Amino acid sequence: MNISRKTLEKFFKSRDYSPMVLKQIYKVFNAKTREKRRKLRSLVKELEREGVIFRDGRGRYRPLGGNLKIGTIEFTRSGVVAFVMTEDLEEVAVPVDMASTAMHKDRVVVEVVGRWRDLPKGRVVKIVERGMDKVVGVFEKRRIYGFVIPDDPKIGYDFYVPPEGIRDAKPGQKVIAKITKYPFSGRNPEAEIVRVLGDVEDPSTDLPSVIVKHDLPWPGEFPERVMVEANAIPLNIPKKEHKRRKDFRDQVIVTIDGEDAKDFDDAITVRKLENGNYLLGVHIADVSYYVKEGSALDEEAFKRGTSVYLIDTVIPMLPFRLSNGVCSLVEGQDRLVMSVEMEIDKKGRTVDFWTGEGIIRSKKRLTYTQVNRLYDGDKSVVKEIGEDVADMLMVARELMYILREARRKRGAIIDIRSDEVKVILDEDGTVKDIIPRSRGEAEVVIEEFMIRANETVAEIFDNAGLPFVYRVHEQPDPDVIMQLKNYLAALGIEAKFGKNIHPGMLQKLLEEVGDHPLRGSVERLLVRSMKRAMYSALNIGHFGLASYAYTHFTSPIRRYPDLVVHRLLKMYLKQGGLFTEKQIDELSEKLPKIAHHCSKRERIADEAEWDLVDMKKVEYISKHIGEVFNVVVTNVTKFGLFVEIPEKSIAGLVHVSTMDDYYYYDEKVNALIGKKKGKVYRLGDQLRAKVVAADKVRMTIDFVIIEEKEGKKKESAVKYLSEEGGSIE
Repeated sequence: MNISRKTLEKFFKSRDYSPMVLKQIYKVFNAKTREKRRKLRSLVKELEREGVIFRDGRGRYRPLGGNLKIGTIEFTRSGVVAFVMTEDLEEVAVPVDMASTAMHKDRVVVEVVGRWRDLPKGRVVKIVERGMDKVVGVFEKRRIYGFVIPDDPKIGYDFYVPPEGIRDAKPGQKVIAKITKYPFSGRNPEAEIVRVLGDVEDPSTDLPSVIVKHDLPWPGEFPERVMVEANAIPLNIPKKEHKRRKDFRDQVIVTIDGEDAKDFDDAITVRKLENGNYLLGVHIADVSYYVKEGSALDEEAFKRGTSVYLIDTVIPMLPFRLSNGVCSLVEGQDRLVMSVEMEIDKKGRTVDFWTGEGIIRSKKRLTYTQVNRLYDGDKSVVKEIGEDVADMLMVARELMYILREARRKRGAIIDIRSDEVKVILDEDGTVKDIIPRSRGEAEVVIEEFMIRANETVAEIFDNAGLPFVYRVHEQPDPDVIMQLKNYLAALGIEAKFGKNIHPGMLQKLLEEVGDHPLRGSVERLLVRSMKRAMYSALNIGHFGLASYAYTHFTSPIRRYPDLVVHRLLKMYLKQGGLFTEKQIDELSEKLPKIAHHCSKRERIADEAEWDLVDMKKVEYISKHIGEVFNVVVTNVTKFGLFVEIPEKSIAGLVHVSTMDDYYYYDEKVNALIGKKKGKVYRLGDQLRAKVVAADKVRMTIDFVIIEEKEGKKKESAVKYLSEEGGSIE
């Protein structure tokens, strides 16, 4: 019998197949020679890696499908349940007692055995591949042996370290340990310490801790074969590219980014037409010209999925020669781009557009600060940037307001103010300050122009019905909206939501809140009530933007989906808007996997960024123990109040045991109520609270209430409950 992958896959999936060990499979295929056995074994391993089959506990190969599925298991912080995202993008819930010895990030086979809420419930029947080989955590000594307590609460084990594996680690130090034995039959996993990072409180341990925890590459490090390809890329643009591309080099084109930006992947230009419309040009670095599909550069970029921004450190998706060099739209240099020119009328409608390959020469590298100074009336900026650039920027602001108003009218959520903070570090990585990230008109100009370019490209493919990678955002679950409504009611805000939730309803709510002191709390609630945006080959629209078709096209230097979108757009333009049947079949199979992988990598990058910022928040506040801050109550629980310092976005807990009365939690009105004094604490209350503890290991901050903020009305429990319809019991 001829041995091929197709034949073997058909054999495993046939109705007559019963699980066999490898020797039996050799016999079926008459693999008597060493060469035939080697080839057959290689094909079996390939099918196993791809999740077509798996090897059970008795060494027999079984086909996946039906109630047997393969995927990556991810545990929750609570330790109650884990979730497996399968190869066909189905989610299976796995209660911890049915997870066998699987660990966070392992690739596992699950057998679906029932239902868990709205999801299939499964049990782990096979660990196909371990997801972690290292762990970062705090070392604890016990007599002559020790344990590593992982930083990541999703890892439900402490790691036993035998005496010979301790090296020179001391109790209380942050360490990186190599896993030597995985959990088995109730026994803890084992590890040996390979690197001592330093004391837990040492700021220099934070970055490597986050990198190891999230299994990220080290900054600036790429595989050798990737660097060989990168270094072979010529810095000069071939003359043939000048001839075949649209030349924009005589236009006033600029980049606008933050002061610290190093990679510039988007540039803009705007001018008014004689008919009163605006011509908006958005030019994006043509990374796909340099990073060819299937190359080592491409494979590494796909693996990473995105660049990761860790305060003052970048882990780039592409080597610096590309990201900061030949692809970056630096001032005064000729650069290859994918361009979208859009004619937009005074109502914000795109009445015509052109898209294709271009070549630009950025006239100015501008910063948001510079442009905001111009918009604030600082005339000295004109001398810095030139009159022609300044005039173009004023037209850009006009168009920004037109586009923004058009989005408001269609119901997009546009008024959520960022609660992001900027962490300012000194030379040794110690936190100097934490300040709110400012957002002026310049930032909004770029946001609106990029949104319109992304929509324009997405609509091309949606209208053509061709395979594509969309950026989608699902509608919120009705149950979550009901929780939001109840939460807002507890704040004293009446919200009316219809059966069909539209983003315009949420935008209207924000407008009604205005500059209310509780606006920050309301915005956080809105964000939490909405699902996470993700990449998908299926277009379901973008709820938050109220876009029927949206994608990510504008950042291919730092996001892999944008690079894929550029390739698809080039294919579309080259083939006159037509894909062959073979191309459609191949893309229909490939793009969902790319979208799923990139969504996952984006989530990992976000979690790494949040983790490092949270570490720095604890570090910052630990220097202010004993100080009193104005805080707002962001959540009420039976064990206390979660409060936040608004201008720092630093959150912590006021434990009920530290409060001045016996307080009980009334779930109906979502409040803590004093039994003796009748004091009531609820969402949105503004208080004065003192920082009493900050623990960098547990990542917790503790406050105690000093007083209600001046002007806060003291309410009696009886009056409050009678108004809210609650009960004193």
